[in-house]
Amino acid sequence: MIVLKLGGSVITEKDRPETLDGDALERAADAVAAASEDGLGDLVIVHGGGSFGHHNASEHGITTTEGTHDVGALMDVHGAMVTLNRFVLRRLFDRDVDAVPVHPFSMASRDEDGNLELPIDGIRTILEEGFVPVLHGDMIPHAGAGATVVSGDELVAELARELEADRIGLCSTVPGVLDEDDAVIDEIATFDDAADVLGESEATDVTGGMAAKVQALLELEADAAIFGLDDLAAFLEGAESGTTIR
Repeated sequence: MIVLKLGGSVITEKDRPETLDGDALERAADAVAAASEDGLGDLVIVHGGGSFGHHNASEHGITTTEGTHDVGALMDVHGAMVTLNRFVLRRLFDRDVDAVPVHPFSMASRDEDGNLELPIDGIRTILEEGFVPVLHGDMIPHAGAGATVVSGDELVAELARELEADRIGLCSTVPGVLDEDDAVIDEIATFDDAADVLGESEATDVTGGMAAKVQALLELEADAAIFGLDDLAAFLEGAESGTTIR
């Protein structure tokens, strides 16, 4: 069981609103298709918002904690993410990957304390029937706050826990977590291992940047990896890639 996140900054031009990076998405889809042909096993894909979700959420001041009751604002974010999801699905489907959409807005929620609730039975059935569920960052209803953002990283963490993932991969625009000299840190076992170099994303990001990714991955049972697009195929083949989070 692999949970794979395709970072929004990888598959979109994150500094240009609602602009797809078609070449990068094609490369990612090629890697997934090749691994699937070689008997990859169960795979769940989550993709980030990039210039589709983050731009619209930022315009409306919506984050994972600051919500909205404005249906127009909600639909700007959700609609943009559905559009991006269709781009991802089409590239996978064109390569004979049996990918199907799972929209978090229709199934997930937050309670009044902000805790994510993600019913998992439907996703298990999707996997059991031989499909590849493709989730994405989205808006979700939030008790007492209208609707807030759920990040792809949150979804990855919850899916990994509930599905007892064997491996977790985050495909990023960087080849791993970088130290002060821009060299890849091979392994992180505690947040303190990289606290001095973890920071926010340079592009618009309403979900916490690299620091939040590492913190979430450290809380999981399975090993995780953060790597660049060049290492996606190797990760799917079982090789250690980028930075391993243990």
